[in-house]
Amino acid sequence: MITELGHFALILAFLVAIVQAVVPLVGAHKRWPGWMAVAEPAATAQFLLTATAFAALVHAFVTSDFSLAVVVSNSHSAKPLLYKITGTWGNHEGSMLLWVLILTLFGAMAAWFGTNLPPTLRSRVLAVQSSIAVAFFAFILFTSNPFARLATPPFDGQDLNPLLQDPGLAFHPPFLYLGYVGLSICFSFAVAALIEGRVDAAWGRWVRPWTLASWAFLTIGIGLGSWWAYYELGWGGFWFWDPVENASFMPWLFAAALLHSAIVVEKREALKAWTILLAILAFGFSLIGTFIVRSGLLTSVHAFANDPERGVFILMILVVFTGGALTLFAARAGAMQAKGVFGVVSRESALVANNILLAVSSFVVFVGTMWPLVAEMFFDRKLSVGPPFFDMAFTPFMLILGLILPVGAMMSWKRGRAGRALKSLVPALVLAFALAGLVWAMQTGRSMLGPVGVFLGAWLVAGAVTDLISRTGKSRDLKRLFRLPRAEWGKAVAHAGLGITMLGVAGLTAWQQEDIRVANIGESFEVGGFELTLTDVERLRGPNYISTMGEVVVRRNGEQIATMHPEKRNYPVAGMPTTEAAIDYRFLRDLYVVIGDAQNDGGWVVRTYIKPLANWIWAGCIIMALGGGLSLSDRRFRVATGASRTPAQPVPAE
Repeated sequence: MITELGHFALILAFLVAIVQAVVPLVGAHKRWPGWMAVAEPAATAQFLLTATAFAALVHAFVTSDFSLAVVVSNSHSAKPLLYKITGTWGNHEGSMLLWVLILTLFGAMAAWFGTNLPPTLRSRVLAVQSSIAVAFFAFILFTSNPFARLATPPFDGQDLNPLLQDPGLAFHPPFLYLGYVGLSICFSFAVAALIEGRVDAAWGRWVRPWTLASWAFLTIGIGLGSWWAYYELGWGGFWFWDPVENASFMPWLFAAALLHSAIVVEKREALKAWTILLAILAFGFSLIGTFIVRSGLLTSVHAFANDPERGVFILMILVVFTGGALTLFAARAGAMQAKGVFGVVSRESALVANNILLAVSSFVVFVGTMWPLVAEMFFDRKLSVGPPFFDMAFTPFMLILGLILPVGAMMSWKRGRAGRALKSLVPALVLAFALAGLVWAMQTGRSMLGPVGVFLGAWLVAGAVTDLISRTGKSRDLKRLFRLPRAEWGKAVAHAGLGITMLGVAGLTAWQQEDIRVANIGESFEVGGFELTLTDVERLRGPNYISTMGEVVVRRNGEQIATMHPEKRNYPVAGMPTTEAAIDYRFLRDLYVVIGDAQNDGGWVVRTYIKPLANWIWAGCIIMALGGGLSLSDRRFRVATGASRTPAQPVPAE
């Protein structure tokens, strides 16, 4: 009964979405208040109905309702409750329902918190948002129905992919989708502004918090995925330039560019057309990511589906919405004339440089991701584009971005003086050079990667601190820091978080140590100053897996500092093994141990890594997201922007 209610709610949400996509748009064009008023209750109803459908699917997974095909394929009665719940979105059909749930949530939030928007703009935003929902409701109902029944239900299910039975993967997709799908509301604001023919400072202030929220969620989602890959896959890396990793990274880069560009629109009413274009491209690349994951176009450990028919449907959605928005942009961009002017040396110019670097680096990632497909389709050549290409092509843009970020943050609006900004940053520059020199002296004979990474990371962190201190005035009244807008604090915290992540990436890449050997029980060996002893290996049974667990005692200078338990798990139902690395987390390094297969002589393969500053990578991601949250809590985003100004009349749609 609950399943049928969920299916009915999903169909009803689809019908409501069609009404919301049409009626308010016509009402805004004709200036009919009654028709425009349909948007808000429709958005709320659409979200509540989708939430009902999603709750019904969660119930089916929790109660192991094996009459549903999706539950049979992705669950098992012996699976722990947490993974029964997360199994709801650990598959193609359920994850698409989560995608649409978040899409309707953002639409409902725009209705709830957008009461200060001009009525026509609000109606158009909600109509565009609902038109996206219509497309994805149709995709779910016609190609990926999670409520499809089986005529003869089996006794038990086939279990969830063991790689997804992990806390990191339980929370990674929801956060990632909140970022991915959150960019849809920025897209809707952009298309609505093109229809209205008006973008002003108020529009920049309205779109900025949505961009901030999406960027922060994407940061958390990407960080969780990176951390999961680090400890779960057993490879010991944090980023592999996998096509699906790239699919989430490209929208993150565009969202960061959009966020900075929206600031210029809000402050100076400049870069209007560019900001609109970034909003379209940010969501467009989110759709590209969805297409990559679900079309079977590219092979990845993250891919949800391998179905060309579904891929064609998503490709049509991508072409219609991104292509349609770009066509509208080409037709109406002339109406987005900038009012503010600024000098070559100014904060606006620094933000333009920031935008260019982020956008170009995103296109570099896109080319590297898609080039193997292009080469195979058009040149009949099988190519593999891996980390060497991305490291060489992408890294220079990030180096330049890291160098200019503190200087740009210190610049004045409209007209600035580079000398004044650099003079304020001299202590930060000296500290960064000193730390880089110290690292260079300590790692004699190694590459420049470590010192350069330390310099950039220290430069960003020290630059963020200097930026805050400069706000205290010549008297250095520290009390003024507590009166600063939270957006200023958020900017400094986010920039510092980026610096900390850069420090972590450089440290782990430059100074990692690796040891692979066959160890017998009771045998000790040394890696990087640590003495490790494999004391035992035993077989254990988990809720739905069989584990081979080792016990490794770690000593340093004769003192025991850790006992580690690396595992290899085998999931009999799914027929898949997983590696569970044992990690001793410390502030300056991780000790990472993986147990492999038994050998004929009675020994076991043991891989040991020493990973300096590994935790700094994810700490930096958390700090960046915290910076986004601080900015989002700024009072200026909570006060009704329309209360203090009379909105200009929009240009009527032709």
